[in-house]
Amino acid sequence: MKLDVLAFAAHPDDIELSCGGTLLSLAAQGKKTGIVDFTRGEMGTRGTPEIRDQEAAAAAQILHLTARENLGFKDVYFENNDAHVLEVVKMIRKYQPSIILANSISDRHPDHGKAAAIVKKALFIAGLKKVETILEGETQEIWRADNLYHYIQTDYHHPDFVVDVSNYWTKRMEAVRAYQSQFFNPSAGASNTLISSPEFMELLEARAREYGMAIRVKYGEGFVKDRMLGVSDLTSLR
Repeated sequence: MKLDVLAFAAHPDDIELSCGGTLLSLAAQGKKTGIVDFTRGEMGTRGTPEIRDQEAAAAAQILHLTARENLGFKDVYFENNDAHVLEVVKMIRKYQPSIILANSISDRHPDHGKAAAIVKKALFIAGLKKVETILEGETQEIWRADNLYHYIQTDYHHPDFVVDVSNYWTKRMEAVRAYQSQFFNPSAGASNTLISSPEFMELLEARAREYGMAIRVKYGEGFVKDRMLGVSDLTSLR
């Protein structure tokens, strides 16, 4: 199954919090999108892996994903090593995306930076003919994706470009709220984590408004490029 865009995430909900609107906009254009989560978020203070699985499945429906998988890496303790990198290589070769999205290069949660580094390494290795991977009993073909972009998470990073998600903001936040165990719920009692506070939801709104203002739209999602961007049509830039 070939995807146009494949997004990798250290934890279920990383994508929804950072670039869910972008995936919705792509789906609206008829593009095939998918998410591969590294872990089940089992080390999180709130919820359980089983609950997170259900929430991720619900969010996938809201985002109109073509595919969503979980690699079952150990939350917090997964490492940037050959074993983990090769599992990501298998996903890249399986879905053959033109564009790959990955966690922030550095962030409050150390898993985010680790995941970003793993994806970057896997992106290169996926194109090496002498690195053989086998999935479901079959040897995979090599694959070279065109671009890698990093979405922005808790810590602020100046984006290299911003995607207009104004038309998809409400649906995007619906996908975020699919993770009922993780985020603010006034009927669930006092919050006990950073992301379950009402202030965190306000941060999401404020940041999207800030990025949107930068390109003169209502809501935006920012990305950091992996390499220099190029255009063939100067008039296509906003």
